[in-house]
Amino acid sequence: MLPEELFKKIQGFHFRTRRLANDLFAGQYESAFRGRGMEFAEVREYQPGDDIRTIDWNVSARFGHPFVKVFHEERELTVILLLDLSGSNLFGTRKKFKRDLLAEIAGMLAFLAIRTNDKVGAILFSSRVEKYIPPKKGAAHVWRLIKEIFTYTPTDLKTDIDSVLTYLNRVVKRHSIVFVISDCMDSGFEKSLNLAARKHDLTVIRISDPAEKTLPAPGLMMVKDPETGQTSVINTRSKMLKDNWLAYIKAHGEYLTDMFQKAGVDFVEIETSGSVVEPLTRLFDRRKRRL
Repeated sequence: MLPEELFKKIQGFHFRTRRLANDLFAGQYESAFRGRGMEFAEVREYQPGDDIRTIDWNVSARFGHPFVKVFHEERELTVILLLDLSGSNLFGTRKKFKRDLLAEIAGMLAFLAIRTNDKVGAILFSSRVEKYIPPKKGAAHVWRLIKEIFTYTPTDLKTDIDSVLTYLNRVVKRHSIVFVISDCMDSGFEKSLNLAARKHDLTVIRISDPAEKTLPAPGLMMVKDPETGQTSVINTRSKMLKDNWLAYIKAHGEYLTDMFQKAGVDFVEIETSGSVVEPLTRLFDRRKRRL
């Protein structure tokens, strides 16, 4: 049984993300992520304005007046969320920790999926696949998913995006809408990313904190790597340290952007200091313009 304080936190989060999904993104998700095709539904009598290309000539000849074929979008989709629970996401200096932001984005996407009757599942990962939650429908399933994000303790705190993409490519056979939600503190996953992008509709949502881009300036600090546990003393007033850090952040950002562009995947970055609404709105609008 969950402790009462944690239960109330998850319950409040559950209601908040469901309200945001319903109030702010109603219709946007559905128009941004379309079904794979059209399926035949019925034949009915021709009405003024119908496309003549949909006329069923065999039925029309049988009854002596025109009938048209009616098609509906094959809507049901499968959404898979790849959720990074590594140690670097236990960091945050603004409104929330990165893991809380990850949970908010995942909850939002899960509610958007089930409100259009899509299935949603998740793969929790660190340096390995921690847990696979098979796709299902319904609000109860979203509750379970959100609860797992808040309560699951990974067996390792390092990050290996290649391992989760390799697992996705092996286990999820059906074409799916896939969101990788991670701070992307990793490299060397080009091959598995390209394969996943060919099999699925893939979007990478990178979560970050402003403090990761600009070092604070108090001077000597003891810092701890949340993934390895290694501690070091650094001087944040050192110009060389600041220059090296900024160079690394810039190079890694360019590396990720270039890799995602070459793979043809959508990419959006969301910070702990802001709202999820504007970045997700831009993502949905960008996709709608391509359809």
